[in-house]
Amino acid sequence: MHNFTYYTPTKVVFGRGAEDQVGRLLQEQKAQKVLLHYGGGSAERSGLLSKVRAAMTGTGIAYVELGGVVPNPRLSLVYEGIELAKREKVDFILVVGGGSVIDSAKAIGYGVASGGDVWDFYEHTRVATGCLPIGAVLTLSAAGSEMSCGSVITKDEGGVKRAYDDDLSRPKFALMNPELTMTLPDYQTACGCTDILMHTMERYFTSGGNMKLTDSLAEALMRTVMENAHILKKEPANYDARAEIMWASSLSHNGLTGCGNNGGDFSTHMLEHELGGLYDVAHGAGLAAMWGSWARYVYRDCLNRFVKFAHNVMGVSGGGSDEEVALKGIEAMEDFFRSIGMPTSLKELGVNPTEEELKKMAAMCSAAAGGRQGSAKVLEEEDMLKIYRMAAER
Repeated sequence: MHNFTYYTPTKVVFGRGAEDQVGRLLQEQKAQKVLLHYGGGSAERSGLLSKVRAAMTGTGIAYVELGGVVPNPRLSLVYEGIELAKREKVDFILVVGGGSVIDSAKAIGYGVASGGDVWDFYEHTRVATGCLPIGAVLTLSAAGSEMSCGSVITKDEGGVKRAYDDDLSRPKFALMNPELTMTLPDYQTACGCTDILMHTMERYFTSGGNMKLTDSLAEALMRTVMENAHILKKEPANYDARAEIMWASSLSHNGLTGCGNNGGDFSTHMLEHELGGLYDVAHGAGLAAMWGSWARYVYRDCLNRFVKFAHNVMGVSGGGSDEEVALKGIEAMEDFFRSIGMPTSLKELGVNPTEEELKKMAAMCSAAAGGRQGSAKVLEEEDMLKIYRMAAER
C-alpha cells in the first residue's frame, strides 16, 4: 500500500428535509452576504429556491443571485460570478444544484479569493491561495463535488475542458435530501450513476500497492450503485434507492475509495474531458462511451485488477484464463451500461469524429495531462489516439 492523507472537512446533513437546515448552517458559518448560485429552472419550479431564499431572509442573511449554470459549466459565467461577488462583497457561496453548479461555485470562489485570472488554475500555471467558503443543497447524485476537492470548467472559446483540484474548495456543508433527485429524467439519473461508478473505477484500476479494505469498500460501492441503478430504472421515486445512490456519489469522490493506492488512473476522465469540451456531451454518457475501449487497451498491463473486478464486482464465475475472465468483466460492465441506457461507443453517443478531430482530442488530452496519464497503463499521446479510434470504430 501507499501512504495517504484523507481529508474530508464537509459537514453532511442527510435525509428528508435536510434543506430546511440551510439557514442555521449559514449562520453557523457566519455568512453575512451570500451568492446564491444555481442552474436552470427546475429548482425554481420545484419551489426549492423559494424555500432557500425564505430561509436566508428569515435569518437576516443578505444575498445576491446568479443562475444559468449548464452541464460542462462555462468559464464565461464563472467570470460573471467573480465580478458579481466582488462588487457585492460576497463572503459565502451557496449552491442549489448538482456537480456542475458546485464546480462553477468553486471556480468563482478561487477567482474572488485568489485574484488574477481564474483560468490560470485550470491551466495549472498558478496555484490558488484561497477560495470563498461554499455550501451546497444537492439536487443531483453524480459528480461528488459536494465533498471533493475537484472542479471542472469548460472554456467557451475552443471548448477546452480542464480540471483543478485543491482542498481549499471542499464545501463547508452539504445538505442531501434524496427526495430532491426524484424528478430527474431517467437519462440524467443513469449518467449520474455512471459518473459515480467511474470515480471509483478510476481509483480501483491501478498498478502498484493497494489496500484490501479500500478494495472491499470500492467493490461494495460499485455493486450498490449498479443494484440501485436498476431499481431506479423501474421505480424512479424509490427513496431508499435514491439515498443509496446519493451517498455513494459523495463517497466515490471524497477520497475514501482511493486510500492506500497510488492516486488513481483517471485516464477515462481525461479522455472524456476532451470529448465533452468539443461536443458538449453529458459527462456520464461520455465516460460510458469511452470506458470499454480504454479497458480493452490497458487490461493486460493491469490484469490482476481486472480479474479481481470481474469476480468481485461483476460476478463473473466459471473457468477460463485470467485474460478471458478480465474480458468477461469488461463485457459485463458494458452490458450494465446498456441496461440503463448508456452508450458504449462514440457512435452510440451520437458522435462521429473525423480523423483530424480524433488527433486533436488526443493532442489536447496529452497536453492537459502534461504528456502522460494513467496508472493501470501509462498512456502517451499515441495511446490516447488509439483509444479514441477504438471508441469511434466500435
